[in-house]
Amino acid sequence: MLNRKRFLDISRGRQQEFIPILDWFTEPWFETTEAWLRQGAPEEIRTTDGFSRYFQLEHINPLKEIVAGNYRADLAGDGMTPFYATPPVVPVFRIRVIREDERHRVETTYGGQTVEVNKNYPWRMPRYLEYPVKDRDTWKKYKKRLDPDTPARWPVDWNTFVKKANSEDVPTMLLLSGFFGMLREWMGLEGLLYAFYDDPSLVEDMMDQLLYLDMNVAQRAIKDLKIEVVRFWEDMAYRTGPLISPDLFKKYMIPRYRQIADFLRRNGILTLYVESDGNINELIPIWLNDCGVNMHSPLEVAAGMDAVALRKRYGKDLILCGGIDKRVFVQGKRAIYEETMSKVPFLVETGGCFPNIDGSIPPEISLEDFRYFINLLRKIGGMEELPR
Repeated sequence: MLNRKRFLDISRGRQQEFIPILDWFTEPWFETTEAWLRQGAPEEIRTTDGFSRYFQLEHINPLKEIVAGNYRADLAGDGMTPFYATPPVVPVFRIRVIREDERHRVETTYGGQTVEVNKNYPWRMPRYLEYPVKDRDTWKKYKKRLDPDTPARWPVDWNTFVKKANSEDVPTMLLLSGFFGMLREWMGLEGLLYAFYDDPSLVEDMMDQLLYLDMNVAQRAIKDLKIEVVRFWEDMAYRTGPLISPDLFKKYMIPRYRQIADFLRRNGILTLYVESDGNINELIPIWLNDCGVNMHSPLEVAAGMDAVALRKRYGKDLILCGGIDKRVFVQGKRAIYEETMSKVPFLVETGGCFPNIDGSIPPEISLEDFRYFINLLRKIGGMEELPR
């Protein structure tokens, strides 16, 4: 079982005694779950806990009950119900259907966007039509929903919540907001990129509000909770590189990352994790050397992320999560074996690795092949295969 000490040992690059397959990095698409049920999986995989039991995944407690990131217990149900990535606004916006036809529905989201949803596939990424922050006036109104002291941002019975979280010997993760991804949710990518040049002080004010939220949430949480890792959501890259230049990153994001990272490290939290799809190769050395961020996922192979190359370049200073190319799963077991064996034994031997596929599990991956992959990881780690 992955407990707090083992998680910290692995994160600090010590020899791994087994391969922890974490539930946090093993999330199926809604369609995947439905497909696997048709392929013979038990009904229990419909829930987060049942999915983890079936695949014998190791648990990490993400403290979703504290609203400071885009994963929220107040909106996600048990974690398997599809929902939009919602910024940490409290209160959320009311969902309102604007119009619909036979195939599509246009509606507002909890985060204040207007989207067009495919009614046949409502859990898939919608088409974004309008964003809530367009200028200083709309930002002034939106900003009121980002107060760290709003009671609804915190569990109702804080003492009971703290006691339960601290009593569980599993790694615990505090979810905070990064400084690009959330702004993109508020303004849209195009609007945000123009704002860096047309109104940079507006961008800075939005980032400062996120820093204010992060710092205040972290201060209260760390005072009472045992926390091993803090995660920032960015999602700020595409297939060939980051969505902003390293120079803009350095100018706008380093000062804010450094402030929150320095606070966390002073309080004994040394594992700081950024989640971003796409090719983040240009940003990793900045995160690592200038911001103190040392853990990354999902290491999307199709975007040029190579976990082995990253390990050779950065050594044990960088903690690697994901990195197994999900595209090979449609090629059969031999391809899965070759992809896994070309990476995982080396990464495990060098330490600081939580291997898994590089993103959520798409329905093209069959239940049989995913079980084969999990069993292969377990075999490399000296564990028994999953029971049939």
